[in-house]
Amino acid sequence: MNTSPTVDALAPSGAPTTAPAPARRLSTDAPTRMFHWLFALSFAGAYLTAESEHWRLMHVTLGYSFAGLLVFRLVYGLVGPRQARLGLLWRKLSAAPAWLRSLTAGDAPNWRQGQNLAMALAVWLMIGLVLPLTLSGYATYNDWGDVFGGDWIEESHEFFGNAFLAVVLAHLGLIALLSALRRQNMVRPMWSGHLPGKGPSPVQHNRTWLAALLLLAVLAFGAWQWTDSPRGLLPASGWSLQYGDDDD
Repeated sequence: MNTSPTVDALAPSGAPTTAPAPARRLSTDAPTRMFHWLFALSFAGAYLTAESEHWRLMHVTLGYSFAGLLVFRLVYGLVGPRQARLGLLWRKLSAAPAWLRSLTAGDAPNWRQGQNLAMALAVWLMIGLVLPLTLSGYATYNDWGDVFGGDWIEESHEFFGNAFLAVVLAHLGLIALLSALRRQNMVRPMWSGHLPGKGPSPVQHNRTWLAALLLLAVLAFGAWQWTDSPRGLLPASGWSLQYGDDDD
């Protein structure tokens, strides 16, 4: 019989015992997570300020930030670590034809692969919509409609904005569905960066410094836009912004 004292027995009487920390693995690095949330906030803010002339400068600033963040993600997806490479998403999506053929071949479909395909498709749709959304927004802001005639530029900007929102809502719905089906929080890796469970971490370096630089760049751009505008980005007076200052 083992008569050696346990750790709890050796602890002083009344001293609290600490439970071992739960095992977890780093699955998403800090720059990817920072991009994700800044990207989401930029679009949400730009969409909410789209219909008001009072918030036009804020809308434009958020739109520029939105486009700049995508440029960062594309570059990071090309030269960043393997887990952040856009090629991984593309390989998932390239398997779609074979998966669709399996549905008609009578084989048991791999539903987990189908779920991953849907997630990859939503991400690529969002990436593809950013360019026409931001270009039409730039053209609208610079009144290109007066040059080319008609309201089609502004209407196209509104169309792409609503299309992007539809993909975002589908993406969120899919995350909620997968969280229920797999009985795990699918948002956690994009928030904390970690997945529960033992084993080696897919991501070896968190690169917190790069995430901090990305956040500082977005904040610096917003501050520069603020100081460059005579009234800042927030409407000081709805009347003055809509009708102009009366200097007479």
